[in-house]
Amino acid sequence: MSKIAGIVALCGLAFALAACTTNVEETKAPGIPTAKVVGGEVEGVVADGLSVFKGIPFAAPPVGDLRWKAPQPVAPWEGVKKTVAFGNACMQDMAMARSMGDKSEISEDCLYLNVWSPAADAGDRLPVLVWIYGGGFSGGMTSVPMYDGERLAKKGVVVVSIAYRVGPFGFLAHPELSAESGQGSGAYGMADMIHGLRWVKENVGQFGGDASKVTIFGHSAGGMAVAILAASPEAKGLFHGVISMSGGGFAPLRTKDEPGTSIPTLKLAEGVGAAFLGKLGAQDIAAARALDAQAIQDAIAGSGASFRPAADGRIIPDSQYLMYEAGDFNDTPILVGTTSDEAASFGARKATPAEFSSQIKKGYGPAAKEILAVYPHATDEDATRSLKQVSRDNTFGWGTWTWARLQTQKGRGKAFVYYYDHHAATAPDGAGHGTDVPYAFQTLTSAQGAAPSAEDVALSDLISDYWVNFAKTGDPNVADLPQWPAYDEGSPQVLTFGATTGTVEPYPNMDKLQALDKYFTWLRGQAK
Repeated sequence: MSKIAGIVALCGLAFALAACTTNVEETKAPGIPTAKVVGGEVEGVVADGLSVFKGIPFAAPPVGDLRWKAPQPVAPWEGVKKTVAFGNACMQDMAMARSMGDKSEISEDCLYLNVWSPAADAGDRLPVLVWIYGGGFSGGMTSVPMYDGERLAKKGVVVVSIAYRVGPFGFLAHPELSAESGQGSGAYGMADMIHGLRWVKENVGQFGGDASKVTIFGHSAGGMAVAILAASPEAKGLFHGVISMSGGGFAPLRTKDEPGTSIPTLKLAEGVGAAFLGKLGAQDIAAARALDAQAIQDAIAGSGASFRPAADGRIIPDSQYLMYEAGDFNDTPILVGTTSDEAASFGARKATPAEFSSQIKKGYGPAAKEILAVYPHATDEDATRSLKQVSRDNTFGWGTWTWARLQTQKGRGKAFVYYYDHHAATAPDGAGHGTDVPYAFQTLTSAQGAAPSAEDVALSDLISDYWVNFAKTGDPNVADLPQWPAYDEGSPQVLTFGATTGTVEPYPNMDKLQALDKYFTWLRGQAK
């Protein structure tokens, strides 16, 4: 009789093995079913080589008196909290949320994060990728199917996605709020990200992650957010690498409707906030805090208000350009890039040569002549295409190029730049905004839900490999991938992602970026 059979016989069949105390060592399945985090213990799901936790609260719900305040510590809970489903999405337009394939409930109670870990146990110490979603700072959520962290995690990194407040809930500035905090206002969504990154630093080790090897990555507004974090003193020491997909920034602070600017001065943002409270019919912040969240969301329509992170003086002390020039930034390696037809996704406006010329002359000051010289506009077709390209370059292209330049000039961390130009035959002007995101996450499906082509799978595998390699070492390169040179001002190059692979090419659209650089230089001078 074998040892096991003898033990079973001695214990009795009615009690089975589980009811018998034995000296037989049980084999522990790899994975992390539970973890102790700030607030208490959480339970996820271990399956297919991953431990997945969804909907972990990382801050108190920002409701009632906590509306328009910095995120507060999460309230402790008793017992084990099941974290197996995404939390609510933050308040936003429901139609926008559903258009992104998301089915989450919309609520102010939305400060939750998610973890995908391939670690066998908490001692593994794997690199960490922290995702910041896009959505124009007015929408977005972690639960969009395209942002599923499973496939990235299976390449050997812990993936975390953090929710943050958007629209007026995340970025309303007001003189009363600035006085209340003593530190400005209008950057609550950014504060949520920082609070989430502090949670990562304190807790990611419970999931087998290495808190000393955290890379933040984001797309569009998320890409701009990570650029803001790269220059924010409040985010110092919370990450060690940055990936920005169609982000950038680096324009002077917005003082009025200047092309290419994004981050408003506190004065401008406070004026927008005061006007919005008037639209709400609220006499003061206390009255506005007493309003139903949906009433605030509904008031955006027709108000003309646009809410983005404001230069509050603490999280955003100044424009990124000036902070980098002064050497006052969080110096890490960066991996940044844009797509070849960013503005196509926002709907192309037709323009005649005269309309295009008038618009440039009106908006770009003394640089207008040089800009007109490099953007063809002799025909309606040319003018329409150039209108898209100006939007592409002043919103995404110039900021990305400038970031790479300043990081290379002022920092120790290297800059790696990509240009995503993989596009269908039906998109002759290039790849649209956001079309690179599912390739990075390896969440490819066609519009009809059919399986992606072998070529698309290969390109997705390549891009995600680069992202994961960067998270592991601060450099996307490994021996078996096409070599990606760091940015060099003497010979600026990018890695262009085409149909199936990446190729090193001269930096694209350089004549256009240089013309726009003269505009932004002039605009900085105007701000002095």
